[in-house]
Amino acid sequence: MKDAKPDTILTHAGNDPAANHGIVNPPVYHASTVLFPTVAALESAGHSFDGTRYGRIGTPTTRALEQAVAALEGGYRAVSAPSGLGAITTTLLALVRTGDHVLVTDSVYGPTRLFCADMLTRLGVETEFYDPLIGAGIAGLMRPNTRIVFVESPGSLTFEIQDVPAIASAAKAAGALVLMDNTWATPLYFRPFDHGVDVSIHAATKYMVGHSDTMLGMIVCRDRETWDPIKKSAVQLGTCAGPDDVYLGLRGLRTMSVRLGRHQETALTLARWLQQRPEVERVLHPALPDDPGHALWRRDFTGASGLFAMILKPCSRSAMAAFLDHMELFGMGYSWGGYESLILPAHPENIRTATRWSAPGPLIRLHAGLEDVNDLIADLDRGFQRLAAAA
Repeated sequence: MKDAKPDTILTHAGNDPAANHGIVNPPVYHASTVLFPTVAALESAGHSFDGTRYGRIGTPTTRALEQAVAALEGGYRAVSAPSGLGAITTTLLALVRTGDHVLVTDSVYGPTRLFCADMLTRLGVETEFYDPLIGAGIAGLMRPNTRIVFVESPGSLTFEIQDVPAIASAAKAAGALVLMDNTWATPLYFRPFDHGVDVSIHAATKYMVGHSDTMLGMIVCRDRETWDPIKKSAVQLGTCAGPDDVYLGLRGLRTMSVRLGRHQETALTLARWLQQRPEVERVLHPALPDDPGHALWRRDFTGASGLFAMILKPCSRSAMAAFLDHMELFGMGYSWGGYESLILPAHPENIRTATRWSAPGPLIRLHAGLEDVNDLIADLDRGFQRLAAAA
């Protein structure tokens, strides 16, 4: 497996049939209590994070998923969490202390922003939000107490591509760690550790699970120096993914490459079609050649997922609602990465602080699912007809 390609890793990593009576998939261990045959065995288990000594600390199913994701991303080891946000908060709490300064991209996932601005502030950690397009200029924001630089590329609402290698280089020069939310690209389309990132975080709820039926997060660490405090913090906080969710995450990994290819293809077809619509001001998709972040995306990424956005031309709220209401295939709901297509109005102008988000019309985020692309186009077309009738 050391030199295996990603598709092979996805298929085999974490499996150990020899340890499970020849069964291909690791079984689900529903466990809290673990029994020891002797006092010596109990005492030798100690407080190690290896082995199996209590369900919350990890089971063979947990370790199978963590091994698979770490192998896929090329990291040292991984830690599972009960949600993507749980993975983010556990990591931040493990690595910061009172008096630290944290830099977070202004395009970050909303709940990450809230955690930093609220809970970290109450703990005496200062968060400063920065322009996602700052690149190497982030060196000017570094302080002696800057502990973390948090990147998310692209941002999951506005889709700016960050110059991660330049940001990481500046962070390293100042002695700061680089954390990345890599949910959009997954380890298949962006390799964080090749670009200077120290910890890669995923809402595995999205593409890793792939079926909109599980809450799961993953933390992948470059080295032991980052894994040790994060695993210790996870144990102390009681961060623990449920056994069935862990199993579904492992199961979802096996088909992630095939699904992502379809998501990418459909999203690009939809994005190009939307570019031709008179109702659309601009499509935000870094894989489009005219996107402002396309050059960086082409340099650093090997693919694109199914999530992107568009800005409508100015229209009334009732016209926008007429467009979104009554979609037959595009469900209106939070999250993304599942097999189904989604559509959602978003308001980045209400939350950004380091930069000003200004657009002529409403921002609509779309997730391209696994439906037939022509059926999806027809659904959007009917929506535009409703928008025109309501204008």
